[in-house]
Amino acid sequence: MRQVILDTETTGLDANLGHRIIEVAAVEMINRRLTGNHFHHYVNPQREIDPGAQQVHGISLEFLQDKPFFRDVAQDFIEFISGAELVIHNAPFDLGFLNMELKLIGLEPVGKYSPDVVDTLKMAKDLHPGQKNNLDALCRRYFVDNASRTLHGALLDTELLAEVYLAMTRGQNSLMIESVEEGGNHADLGGDFMPHDLMVLAATPDEMEMHRAYLDEIDKASKGACLWRALESGA
Repeated sequence: MRQVILDTETTGLDANLGHRIIEVAAVEMINRRLTGNHFHHYVNPQREIDPGAQQVHGISLEFLQDKPFFRDVAQDFIEFISGAELVIHNAPFDLGFLNMELKLIGLEPVGKYSPDVVDTLKMAKDLHPGQKNNLDALCRRYFVDNASRTLHGALLDTELLAEVYLAMTRGQNSLMIESVEEGGNHADLGGDFMPHDLMVLAATPDEMEMHRAYLDEIDKASKGACLWRALESGA
């Protein structure tokens, strides 16, 4: 399965008020593994940047003066995302800006090229109701190192979001499912398919503490319905 984790930075908060994209970044993930392929461009917005927005991302109009316009990178962007499931934190915001940029140059909206979108903000709110669910909070919750994130930046944020997304969804794919996706078939999973010399490594104390903290989060979000906690109690 091909997924693209995507993020933008903008001159302000509302594309309908004439605000524009100033940075767009996307990283490719296939079968839950980052491939190293990415798309990243700074974009000249041809307008001023709101002071509040610049405080968030630290990108100045002076820095953007020699950068391409969105129309100059649009086709490469479309080729990169086409056919992939998009993973975006607060998807309506980024898609609103991307669709406006595409409309201004006479192109179809993002959904024409990539109809499937996962909104990790919505996912996080469902998993952790009533809690902070911005990217920094999710990095802390899922033990993703974001020490280098002093300002918002689209490329760094896509890489962090990829790690967060994998942590949020890690219970959805078993090793056997991944084996099938990588070229095997269901018949391959029958019988003696596991290697005899499989090495089993015990979890370290730090890893056990991270595991307990993760179960605490699940138990709290599910109001005491965490299956693993129930199994531990019955052991």
